Amino acid sequence: MKSKWSIIIAVIMAVTMVVTLSMVGCKTTADETTMAEETTAAAETAAEETTAAAEETTAAAELSGELRIVWAQWAPADYLQKLSEGFTAETGVKVTIEQIPWETFVQKYNAEMIAQNDTWDIIVGDSQDVGAMATGGHYVDLTQWCTDNGVLDSFTPASMTYYAEYPKGGGQYWGVPVEGDALGWAYRKDLFEDPENMEAFKAKYGYDLDVPKDYDMMLDIAEFFHDPDNDFYGIAIYGDNGYDSMVMFAEQMIWSYGGDLGDYSTNQVKGILDSDASVDGLEMYRALFQYTPPAFNDAFFVKANDAFVAGKVPMSCNYFAFFPGLANEATNPYAADTGYFPCPQQVGSDGVKRQFAALGGQAASVVTYSKNQDLAFAWLEWFIKPDVQLEWAKLGGYTCHADTLASDEFLNATPYNAAFAKSMEIFKDFWAVPEYSELLTTMSATVGPYVITGTGTAKEALEACAEEWTRIFIEAGYLSE
Repeated sequence: MKSKWSIIIAVIMAVTMVVTLSMVGCKTTADETTMAEETTAAAETAAEETTAAAEETTAAAELSGELRIVWAQWAPADYLQKLSEGFTAETGVKVTIEQIPWETFVQKYNAEMIAQNDTWDIIVGDSQDVGAMATGGHYVDLTQWCTDNGVLDSFTPASMTYYAEYPKGGGQYWGVPVEGDALGWAYRKDLFEDPENMEAFKAKYGYDLDVPKDYDMMLDIAEFFHDPDNDFYGIAIYGDNGYDSMVMFAEQMIWSYGGDLGDYSTNQVKGILDSDASVDGLEMYRALFQYTPPAFNDAFFVKANDAFVAGKVPMSCNYFAFFPGLANEATNPYAADTGYFPCPQQVGSDGVKRQFAALGGQAASVVTYSKNQDLAFAWLEWFIKPDVQLEWAKLGGYTCHADTLASDEFLNATPYNAAFAKSMEIFKDFWAVPEYSELLTTMSATVGPYVITGTGTAKEALEACAEEWTRIFIEAGYLSE
């Protein structure tokens, strides 16, 4: 292979020859002079491009070692390992994606960061944890890097806010979105489009059976299909109140009805989390849950999918990251009859129509203690390229790259991509403060008994949560007593 200097010298000699030839002879017309100047300019441009390409090749050749990335144990991590083979082919740098089970993923990388270990170079961390990692000094501030590399212009604004920014609205970024995700819905088209079902539904409810336009319609559909005597039920939604499953479903219901978790700018909670609108949303969660299969009090993504592929429910809510299993005929006997839709709109008591989805997904952040930060930044620069983002989407990853999301190639690649793209416009996240884990635990403990068993009222559950959250924020110094 020629060195970059031999290439550059060859181009310069060509330029010199063109200029010399243009000067030979007694007469040089204006056209000939212009042509010579244009040729010279073109040659100089080629020289600059060749130099840049040579420098890029040289820089890639100077990279060596192994890049270590940690993520949760699931299919997208497998896709990222496959994708990174392209980076290895370009640079020679080996990339290892270490996977940790979801149950211990966050705790594991938090423990390693508190110990300031250099176990990994990049963490593909949970969106809710960005505050703790940033304030703890565990992530490298990527604000200037994101600006210099056009990330803020090429990735969707919402994904940058919820996956990478802390504090929210502060303009500081600590990651690059890797896996966009949100709660969405799958449904049995064959059941919804069955003539007998359509006729019976319209006779009972007075309108056509169709994809739910709001949660009121979803409740009617769940009631219509619910048939426990024949081991068939109305809906599959999360019931587990362990880590964040119940909270994620509860928050999207609260937002959809016009409520909120609090004021993210002031950390004020009382009067917001326990507002009448928030109560309306939580009450609908409870109403829908009564039509789930038996023993769904511990249901998370696995049980939601299992109930659907077992033919026990007509519709199911889950993160989009778990929908590939529903689109695969090898794992879902109803794959050909499965349709997908984003979380529906809802008109609140104030008459305003809203549409929200709870956010999932993660961003890639550079570890402060990494001894291979040069490799980490080289990988990030490669990962954000449009062609790499398209390849990421083709493999099954959920890109947050705006142009890729809008492309026909992406929208038509799977039966659920169109619903996913819409969900990337309506998603919203939980608190990202360092105390987020305690906030999650508290909300699960306070709203869980009401949602699962109907203990107490939605108002009482949310008031108890608001009281505890206020105490947590006061102790953290975010609020005064």
